[in-house]
Amino acid sequence: MSSVLTDLCRYPIVQAPMAGGASRPQLAAAVSEAGGLGFLAAGYKTADGMYQEVKQIRGLTSRPFGVNLFMPQPKTVDSAAIEVYRQQLAGEVSWYETPLGDPDSSRDDGYEAKLAILRDDPVPVVSFTFGCPSAEVLESFAKAGTATVVTVTTPEEARIAERAGADVLCVQGIEAGGHQGTYRDDPAASHGGIGLLTLIALIRECVELPVIATGGLMRGSQIGAALAAGADAAQLGTAFLVCPESGAHPLHKQAMTNPLFARTDLTRAFTGRVARGLVNRFMREHGPYAPAAYPQVHYLTTDLRKAAAKAGDAQGMALWAGQGHRLAREMPAGQLVEVLVAELESARIAHDPEESR
Repeated sequence: MSSVLTDLCRYPIVQAPMAGGASRPQLAAAVSEAGGLGFLAAGYKTADGMYQEVKQIRGLTSRPFGVNLFMPQPKTVDSAAIEVYRQQLAGEVSWYETPLGDPDSSRDDGYEAKLAILRDDPVPVVSFTFGCPSAEVLESFAKAGTATVVTVTTPEEARIAERAGADVLCVQGIEAGGHQGTYRDDPAASHGGIGLLTLIALIRECVELPVIATGGLMRGSQIGAALAAGADAAQLGTAFLVCPESGAHPLHKQAMTNPLFARTDLTRAFTGRVARGLVNRFMREHGPYAPAAYPQVHYLTTDLRKAAAKAGDAQGMALWAGQGHRLAREMPAGQLVEVLVAELESARIAHDPEESR
């Protein structure tokens, strides 16, 4: 690993920040305690809610951890398209007996307030998704002693992040579960994207920053493949989602290996931004009609998704999952880190028997 990452974790294993409740302090702390790098997800939380979780994880571990922030989104959204989608969801409103939410609840996710807290009371790592922060923001964290990670999905995004002053890149392949962290949400590119191993190679050709690879990784052997392709560490989300420390809904955890959910797909149905999840009824019925309107659609459908979960109906929930979801293993997060490390070592020895001598 690069020196930046070796200062943060013993093993090249990062737990992905999963917004929506999965990345609880208990999960992040368990991963960090086991020698990986745990992450809190500040997305959709208030600034104070984020800070309370930071204080909580500090009480659980003295090891480094990270906090992930969502970048503010542009306001160029077609309100007429949102209204059309509102009508499309009328049947869901009746079925779950739950009104739709206010699409204009929060446009910036409390970004500036969260930045202020993390500058005043620094954490070891801050990462960014859905865009690249300004050079001034990245420099302010550098002065505070905080390492910065920027999520990228293309070589051009990687070059932008490097020029802005990021310390590390989180390179996200199309296989990843949850939202694609693209800088610009292009409606014409809903099902485009680059596979992880190819993307690592492309970015290594043009950028010299350390790379954390993410997208569909579930086994230590896959981590080894990502490292061999040029990554310095690997980030896993779906693999940790089913751990007992995860705050994901039980139905979400169960769905990972439920044969009823045979595959994943990319959709805007739940949030208005391209994200990968298990194909269910809601995705099939509404995905083709969902506009490129994030976070407006997210807030529009939030209460419907909560009602579906309360009713025990996984067909109405956003079941975010990477392509490797069927490989999920339910075990404590610290044990999973140990298993992944052992698998990684086995893969290295199989590739180079001299390492075992």
